[in-house]
Amino acid sequence: MMAGRSLLFVGRATCDNGALRRSLRHGNAVAEFAETCADAERLLPRCHFDCVVVDVDSAADPALAWIEGLRRDGGAPMVCVVAPDDATITSASLRAGAATLFPPPLDAKALLGFVATLAPALPGQAETPARRNGGAPAAMRAHLVGNSAPICRVRSMVERVAPTSATVLIEGQTGTGKELVARLVHDCSGRRGPFMPVNCGAIPAELMETELFGHAKGAFTGAHQQREGLFVAARGGTLFLDEISEMRSDLQVKLLRALEEGRIRPVGSDREVPIDVRIVASAQPGLREQVQQRRFREDLYYRLNVVHILLPGLRERPEDIALLVQHFMQRVADEFGMTPVTLDAAQLASLRARDWPGNVRELRNYIERTVLMGGPPEDEPAAANAIAEPAPGAYPVDWTLEQVKQAHILRVLAENRGNRSATARQLGVSRKTLERRLGPGGDRDDDA
Repeated sequence: MMAGRSLLFVGRATCDNGALRRSLRHGNAVAEFAETCADAERLLPRCHFDCVVVDVDSAADPALAWIEGLRRDGGAPMVCVVAPDDATITSASLRAGAATLFPPPLDAKALLGFVATLAPALPGQAETPARRNGGAPAAMRAHLVGNSAPICRVRSMVERVAPTSATVLIEGQTGTGKELVARLVHDCSGRRGPFMPVNCGAIPAELMETELFGHAKGAFTGAHQQREGLFVAARGGTLFLDEISEMRSDLQVKLLRALEEGRIRPVGSDREVPIDVRIVASAQPGLREQVQQRRFREDLYYRLNVVHILLPGLRERPEDIALLVQHFMQRVADEFGMTPVTLDAAQLASLRARDWPGNVRELRNYIERTVLMGGPPEDEPAAANAIAEPAPGAYPVDWTLEQVKQAHILRVLAENRGNRSATARQLGVSRKTLERRLGPGGDRDDDA
């Protein structure tokens, strides 16, 4: 895959790394090594480098000024190798123009995977819509932030499958970025139609059919005019079915028929309408188990699960925390018109040690509070996310597990002042699931 790619490594640490050199040879990459920036300057005119990798050992390293100058002159994309717990070097490297950062010792496989997303197709390779669209790899690097093995696998999978018409099933915990990945699949696909998202758990079941398939005039009381559904509205584009597991079983049958035949029948109509839409669906982890429990149709599951993308939780990629912090810090500061806050090594180490049940969304919220307050929130110590032991006697020992679950839901709901949307996010379930658990007597929702 990497044949013909050329990389320039600058710095004594990479020059002396025999394991790295062997891995690069196995990856069929052409590599040059320079101990200093001056040595690198002499190598640059010799050939075109797809990427330049530079060791940076301090925020005052002269290599940073060299990187900045090279980037101003339109040189190759730059990668910096920096200690992940040093916020000062991380910030200085990104300001100098590094496309991304890797921790030492350098992982050759992850680096080659990153370089593959940067460069255009090699001679003899098929040119995909994703490659023709020069902004697609850039969009992935800008939004799927990180260099860990799990996130590199996700980037590689998106680039590989996006140009096809294959149906994609994305599984991941709340806050891992399922809709973000679905949008990237669409953006990298080359499809000219719109991206149309719909949350299958947020729309009342009785309205979901007309939302998807549309309805004819007079189909039911209140249907004063014909309405096209999302299948038609998304023609030539992508329909994203979020929380697909919340879809009613009879609608699952109609969805399966639409996918198999490429046609839909609007509610109240006697004619079928051809559709041209790519389907991307998402669910919380465990959809296969729901199939086994007959809570989700097996035939629809296999029809959706042509390509499966599993998103890692933030706790599974702690090495990406520093990059994510820098990414969100700059975005949030720009959004609020405020000054970014620099976190020191101890604070970054504290963040890496946290459990992050809300994943990347929770980290962004933490960074927002940090920027707004001018520093890390004082009410969130390092162990704020540690799972506390339940207090003795918190629930009567004769309660059933179902009673304990219901009591916990009501407690979280009370802490969120009746806000069902916030409660569902905190519990890691869809709002529809929460409402079903609460029943008609649940507290009101003040989330407008």
